[in-house]
Amino acid sequence: MALGHVKESGVEGSSSRAALLAPLDPVPAPARQRLARFTPPPAPPRSLGRWLTHGLAVLAILWSLGFHVSEVRGSSMSPSIFDADRIMVDEVSHRLWPVPHGAVVVHRFPGDPSLRYVKRVIGLPGDEVDLRDGRVWRNGELLEEAYVAALGVDPHARVHTVVQPGHLFVLGDNRPRSSDSRDFGQVPEELLVGTVRATLWPLERAGWAP
Repeated sequence: MALGHVKESGVEGSSSRAALLAPLDPVPAPARQRLARFTPPPAPPRSLGRWLTHGLAVLAILWSLGFHVSEVRGSSMSPSIFDADRIMVDEVSHRLWPVPHGAVVVHRFPGDPSLRYVKRVIGLPGDEVDLRDGRVWRNGELLEEAYVAALGVDPHARVHTVVQPGHLFVLGDNRPRSSDSRDFGQVPEELLVGTVRATLWPLERAGWAP
């Protein structure tokens, strides 16, 4: 009896497998028409969180390629930038567009390219720059330099020059304590590293570059 029971069970198992593998019956015409009219719903849009994650990843890549943070050593740019300030330097824009007057830039020292200086652009190619009595004239117009502190002028400096093609004339905001184009001359544009966009640290002075 037990053997018969096993055989019966075996037959039932074979029949089940055969039924599962058997070809489907043809779909009736009315059902085919209903299926043809059925349109699956559109795929749900990507979640906002996924888009935000991807966007942040792209921004991080662009940041690593185009920006860096540097620590300033020295007081030649005070009161705009102080010793030990952390600044954000944009290394891309000056390769795409001309550097404007008044921009604070990082450039390599012409006498030793391994050194980097932070200065302000006073003269662009073709500009006539005149320093006397602690004041600066560019193309005959007196500059209103609000970024220079009252004690930051240098009344003894005397410079008259025309900026050469492919060069910049730069000065520090703290004129008595700055080594700049008055000392080492005009800076070739190929020595330009980037433009200072902001002070990041300390927090009490954090903000866009003046």
